[in-house]
Amino acid sequence: MSSDFATVILEKFTEKGVARINLNRPEKRNAINQQMVDDVVAALEEIRADQEIRVVIIKGNGPSFCAGLDLYYLRSLHRGSPGDWDRSSPPRALFDAVRNFPKVTIAQIHGYCLGGGLALMNSHDLVIAATNAQIGMPEILRGSFGQMATSTLFHSGVSMKKAALIQLTGKNVSGAEADRIGLVSTAVEESQLEGVTLTLAEEIATRHPAALASAKIAVQMGGNLALPEAMKMDQLVGAWQNLMVDPLAHVEEYLASQEGGTKGGYRRPDV
Repeated sequence: MSSDFATVILEKFTEKGVARINLNRPEKRNAINQQMVDDVVAALEEIRADQEIRVVIIKGNGPSFCAGLDLYYLRSLHRGSPGDWDRSSPPRALFDAVRNFPKVTIAQIHGYCLGGGLALMNSHDLVIAATNAQIGMPEILRGSFGQMATSTLFHSGVSMKKAALIQLTGKNVSGAEADRIGLVSTAVEESQLEGVTLTLAEEIATRHPAALASAKIAVQMGGNLALPEAMKMDQLVGAWQNLMVDPLAHVEEYLASQEGGTKGGYRRPDV
């Protein structure tokens, strides 16, 4: 099942618990404009209402994931009257919508992923990149420090020195290098990218939705806390989780399936 918007295509693999948003401005390397902001947010809201969907993939049609913000669109924003300082800019609203989305999100990266595309990538829970993808932020070359790309890069877990090298030189890193420095979850050959990403999404979608939601809440709310406060947050999230699901309801069946080790194929009977 698919839904077409002006700049994205939404696919639903409901029986697998997965949805996929395809950025669809290939002639512009999927550069982000206002229509794409609106379309991605609208697609996310359609997915939000579908209780069968647990994982969302965002990928780009054509030769690149996303070349960043459409510079003509960005120029129109800069030349317009300043918005209220307490409100998010449209690009930030897009990145927040992805980062705060209650279902698991996976970015599938190929070709170029630059500037605002990097900020979009960093807003996902997981990132699977092609080894030959080109990831970076060239804003410094045209006289900008790179709003949103900077903040999301320096909060991505990459070391400050590596992040500064990407920001200050405007040079790209490959998907393979991004994997080595921890900027993406993993990198695979481009020919395998779609299959690996979809298989991962389908595997995660077999997990109990309350456990997936709890995992996101714990990371989003505890990620920037000191360890003692983060542990308290885990305990609070665990109490909320227990209202939704009993994690110990099927212990005997789970242990038998693991054969004394850890096997990933187990699926709770109530999922």
